[in-house]
Amino acid sequence: MSKVAVIYWSQTGNTEAMANFVAEGAKAAGAEVELITADGSEVDVASCDGVAFGCPAMGAEELEDSEFAPTYEAAKAGLAGKKVALFGSYGWGDGEWMRTWEEDAKAAGLTLACDCVIANEAPDDEAEAACKALGAALA
Repeated sequence: MSKVAVIYWSQTGNTEAMANFVAEGAKAAGAEVELITADGSEVDVASCDGVAFGCPAMGAEELEDSEFAPTYEAAKAGLAGKKVALFGSYGWGDGEWMRTWEEDAKAAGLTLACDCVIANEAPDDEAEAACKALGAALA
C-alpha cells in the first residue's frame, strides 16, 4: 500500500476542502493517507510515496509565507524520486501563483505526478473531480 501525505494551509476553508477531496481520491485508489496542516514546522516526508501540497494564492499571487512556505521549503529536500502534486484556491488573478510554484518545484528537481489543480474560491464539481484525480495519481 502506498502512503500519501496531503500537506496544506487554508485561510477560508476552500483549500482545506480541496485537501479533503485529494485525500478521498488517494484513499479510493488504495493509498494510506495522512492530512497535515502546514504550520511552519518540518514534516517528515521520507516514508511517503506521494505528497500533495495545497496553498491558496496570497497577496500579490504568492504562497502563504509564514506557515506554508517554511513547511514546503523544509520538505523539498526529501522529495527526490517521490510523486508530488500541487493544488490551491484563489480569489483574484489568473493562477499566476500556481505557475510560479510549478516552475519552482520543477527547478528543485521535483517530479509532478499530474497537472496542478486550482479553484476560484470554493471548489466546484469540476475542481472536486480534479482534486480526487490528483489524489489518485499519487496513490
